[in-house]
Amino acid sequence: MKTRTKAIARGVAVALMLASSAAISGDYAPGFGPDPALPAPQRRSLMPTVNIAPAKPWQQGQKPNAAPGFEVTAFATGLDHPRWLATLPNGDVLVAESNAPAQHDENAGLKGFVVKKMMKRAGAAMPSPDRIILLRDADGDGIAETRSVFIDKLHSPFGMALVGDQLYVANTDAILRFKYETGATRIDTPGEKLIDLPAGDINHHWTKNLIASRDGRKLYVTIGSNSNAAENGIDAENGRAAIMEVDIESKQARLFATGLRNPNGMAWQPQSGALWTVVNERDELGTDLVPDYLTSVRDGAFYGWPYSYFGQHVDERVKPQRADLVQSAIVPDYAIGAHTASLGLAFYDGQAFPARYRDGAFIGQHGSWNRKPRSGYKVIFVPFSDGKPAGPPEDILTGFISSDGHALGRPVGVAVDGRGALLVADDVGNTVWRVAPAAK
Repeated sequence: MKTRTKAIARGVAVALMLASSAAISGDYAPGFGPDPALPAPQRRSLMPTVNIAPAKPWQQGQKPNAAPGFEVTAFATGLDHPRWLATLPNGDVLVAESNAPAQHDENAGLKGFVVKKMMKRAGAAMPSPDRIILLRDADGDGIAETRSVFIDKLHSPFGMALVGDQLYVANTDAILRFKYETGATRIDTPGEKLIDLPAGDINHHWTKNLIASRDGRKLYVTIGSNSNAAENGIDAENGRAAIMEVDIESKQARLFATGLRNPNGMAWQPQSGALWTVVNERDELGTDLVPDYLTSVRDGAFYGWPYSYFGQHVDERVKPQRADLVQSAIVPDYAIGAHTASLGLAFYDGQAFPARYRDGAFIGQHGSWNRKPRSGYKVIFVPFSDGKPAGPPEDILTGFISSDGHALGRPVGVAVDGRGALLVADDVGNTVWRVAPAAK
């Protein structure tokens, strides 16, 4: 009997191992992976496809679905449009409560008017709270017992980075610097402006994220494009669709990489030390074009926008073309699905998750508004090996869309907390979720 029991146990163990292996070595879904099959572009119509999931926030007791072996709990609820996260060395969590500035996309025309109406249905058109909240889980139970307004009177804040005792915050139009003291629950002193950032009357992609270099000497800032595909004119894209490098001491800035339509999440890959980002690609070329992507970021590289996508695939809508730039366009490392609105990015450097998650990428996909069927609305994981993606993506947190097609939540920023759990900002559900291995 014991022999049979051991054999069954071994069989279960082997099955689990094979299932785990299959999860990271199977076929890629269309629009995903290092070499996605790209369909022919569809003809442009006057108005884009609109298939927004109307916002209907979580009811009492509802929550997303974690992958097998994990559980999800609410780290904090009742927030006001939480978009981005940053963790501090003492375990505190900063949350940027933010939305588009009031002066935004003024020249968008009829199409922009319709899209804004749809964004309102999606829960994305309320005034920006313009503040950063500090959450503290002092007893380590996975729930923030205290919260405080850490910094207020900001201007559509997004990215946050702590360098020594200086906290840098990216407003939509400038980087500010604040003096930080460990354990502080509020900063009342006004921020010092480090540099201005491209903004203006259009300011189409308003979110500006930032990350510090490992030595703390430089900041890297994401600046999205001022249009879908340069329809506002190439002059409106000066300094945009790029990642900027800022020398903190001299306050000098340069474009580090260009041709990135709307980069958001950035992180340093633990094995290679390289900078990686997730990028939202262009719309109105069809349901399966163009895939958003995850890529390493090379100094001086051009990634195609607006003239081409995923390397040398020319976007015929853009006139005049630049054959010289198209020829130099870098092919991104890894496609993560068309119109998924992939925003958050965090490499896993904790110890709480199983070993195979270490050094891989968690990506918050805010979800499509112009695709049938909808895509995104979840958090995925991309395994890495030797500093490169090493298999198909896996769903980590799902269930943000109800059975009747409403958006109960929309994931945005992701971060690893001090205990190795994954935090997810949900700007429709007004919650920060916490994903951790299930209790045994």
